[in-house]
Amino acid sequence: MSNRDNAAPIIIKRKKVSGGDGHHGGAWKVAYADFVTAMMAFFMLMWLLNATTEKQRKGIADYFNPTIPINRISGGGEGAFGGDSVFSEDQIAQTGTGAASYRPTEERQARGQSSAEDKQDTDKAQFDQMAKSIEQALMGVGGESMVTQQLARHIVTKVTDEGLIVEFFDLPGEPLFLADSSAPAPILQELAAMLTRVFGLVHNDLAINGHTRAYPQMLARDPVWELSSARAQAMRGLLENSGFEKRRIQRVTGFADRKPSVQQPMDGRNNRLEVILLRDRR
Repeated sequence: MSNRDNAAPIIIKRKKVSGGDGHHGGAWKVAYADFVTAMMAFFMLMWLLNATTEKQRKGIADYFNPTIPINRISGGGEGAFGGDSVFSEDQIAQTGTGAASYRPTEERQARGQSSAEDKQDTDKAQFDQMAKSIEQALMGVGGESMVTQQLARHIVTKVTDEGLIVEFFDLPGEPLFLADSSAPAPILQELAAMLTRVFGLVHNDLAINGHTRAYPQMLARDPVWELSSARAQAMRGLLENSGFEKRRIQRVTGFADRKPSVQQPMDGRNNRLEVILLRDRR
């Protein structure tokens, strides 16, 4: 009995064994995925800004903008998408007469809404046809001429982007002006009267350019600038005295000898006047 009382007590320790660190949740994975998606979208945006034009960027922005549906199928554009975007003709002001879009859809073309480019082409074709009729009247190409054969020898016509240029130039023994002056010869007075009748058939404005031949450099005073300007002004006066409307003359310019018609600067052929029937820029 005493031996049992002296025995050491037996202590049993029970250790709690866990299967791991426990579950901490998956919220960090969702946040990381959102971060990666945002970074991908950011780099995609930067690439698009660098790789696209302004027009393409407008198209992309238009795709994500709200649209006004006009069809059962509505998209962020017009034409095949069938929608009406914020960049369409009905939403913003357009440039040009009639507020026509630059490139209208087929549906708008069917409604008679032509583009500004089409209108420019139509105006150009109309002016070219008018210029051709005036050339025929001047030169007698169509069998009838408003000038005599003697006057026609002084005339050259051409159509440019600026308009119809009617050029009058000196001929040997038949100058347009008297003795290196700005006094018009009788033949120029006849040409001015003829031009007033021809240009009276249309309503386009005019520009007058004066050109002279070069003079020897040994002269103490070179008269080319004053002479070319004075001759252009003399032509303006002849037109107005013949009944041409003053308001239609928009420009009178002297070019001296800076734009010769032939290679020899002192050739009399460089003495000339240009009367330009201007295109309508409205």
